Amino acid sequence: MRNWLVLLCPCVLGAALHLWHLWLRSPPHPRASGPGAAGQSALFPLWKFSHYDVVVGVLSARNNHELRNVIRNTWLKDLLQHPTLSQRVLVKFIIGAHGCEVPVEDREDPYSCRLLNITSPVLNQEIEAFSFPEDASSSGLSEDRVVSVSFRVLYPIVITSLGVFYDASDVGFQRNITVKLYQAEQEEALFIARFSPPSCGIQVNKLWYKPVEQFILPESFEGTIVWESQDLHGLLSRNLHRVTVNDGGGVLRVITAGEGALPHEFMEGVEGVAGGFIYTIQEGDELLRSLHSRPQRLSDHIRDLRVEDALLQEESSVYDDIVFVDVVDTYRNVPAKLLNFYRWTVETTSFSLLLKTDDDCYIDLEAVFNRIAQKNLDGPNFWWGNFRLNWAVDRTGKWQELEYPSPAYPAFACGSGYVISKDIVDWLAGNSGRLKTYQGEDVSMGIWMAAIGPKRHQDSLWLCEKTCETGMLSSPQYSPKELSRLWELKELCGDPCQCEAKVQ
Repeated sequence: MRNWLVLLCPCVLGAALHLWHLWLRSPPHPRASGPGAAGQSALFPLWKFSHYDVVVGVLSARNNHELRNVIRNTWLKDLLQHPTLSQRVLVKFIIGAHGCEVPVEDREDPYSCRLLNITSPVLNQEIEAFSFPEDASSSGLSEDRVVSVSFRVLYPIVITSLGVFYDASDVGFQRNITVKLYQAEQEEALFIARFSPPSCGIQVNKLWYKPVEQFILPESFEGTIVWESQDLHGLLSRNLHRVTVNDGGGVLRVITAGEGALPHEFMEGVEGVAGGFIYTIQEGDELLRSLHSRPQRLSDHIRDLRVEDALLQEESSVYDDIVFVDVVDTYRNVPAKLLNFYRWTVETTSFSLLLKTDDDCYIDLEAVFNRIAQKNLDGPNFWWGNFRLNWAVDRTGKWQELEYPSPAYPAFACGSGYVISKDIVDWLAGNSGRLKTYQGEDVSMGIWMAAIGPKRHQDSLWLCEKTCETGMLSSPQYSPKELSRLWELKELCGDPCQCEAKVQ
């Protein structure tokens, strides 16, 4: 025996020394850039040599301090105090490292970080929307009997007239043309102008115009003007690239097909212009005041962002539960936030499942674990959630989708909570640089998953709407006060929904 020990000791010692050297030579854990300017001190936690059954990623906006603190004092606190789950679950808030440097008042919409770039607005006069080159070589009668152009209003306007091209080869006006203005996703025209030989309107420059009922088209209005020939031959039209758009100083933008023109299922025809329209800018005095105060507003906003950066750094150092991803934190960038978090998770953590939720959601992690055990909800290529099927694509508003061409999305899980297996997270992380992002993280996830066809496990207890159901795993869209109250009821009765009925 002693001889065996003599022989084994050098081997054991050599192996121990080899492992020690490997540990010393292993590169330090990479850190991510913190909020604010590039190169700011990193806030990612150091590598932890442990395996988690579930990593929970909580999407959170930079300024949602109150919601994060409510979570820390409710379900996250309960998790950390749990004798077994505390070692099996890792929870991280997902926050964009950079705030948008454009104040909300100066953005094209509140969901992006695009500057509303209005300069020298044309006020107190009518504006012809399109100008045309002097030569007529680019125009002529075409085979197209329906032509359309889409546009977006960036500051309120009123369209006063719709017009059609003047045909120099005709003696007088010899056409029958209908011009309609549609609001995006509406099948009924807002107003119509009809041109015919007995009623051709007034000639201005190279167009015939007719007045229309005047409506104020508000900021963010999106619409399409459609020219339809009622004759056997086609329209006199021009390609958009041969047209100069008179945007009034930046209050109007034409949307070309390359930018994701708004599709209208009721509309046929080709992109172009077969006439024009005349408009005026509304609320001109207010616009001038806003432009005059913009420099000071921008300066104040940048200062506030620096304060926000400092607060986030302090919050992260105190709680060590934030992952800052290299993204400007706006609603339109939420899909990119999620992909960055998946990559961070794969690179820094050992885990089996990932649960994604939002900071305004009620989550019952104990119920999630119980359900996983009861229904054997695990395995590869696995997606567990409450799925929306054949969900119509919105073309306007907060959920506006200009990139996905189909009228309906592939199946996607409601954003209040879903669970995916590690191999899916690996695939998303590995392809994060190539995956296209769409208007929302939930629909983006559905489109990405359509490429690999995971096994979907439908479960209606991941609630899609703000409601209370016995046994619910998640429920969305709560205020900080409502989340606190819901958790109080859960602690009081075990089930917040049944408890609420008893308390009342």
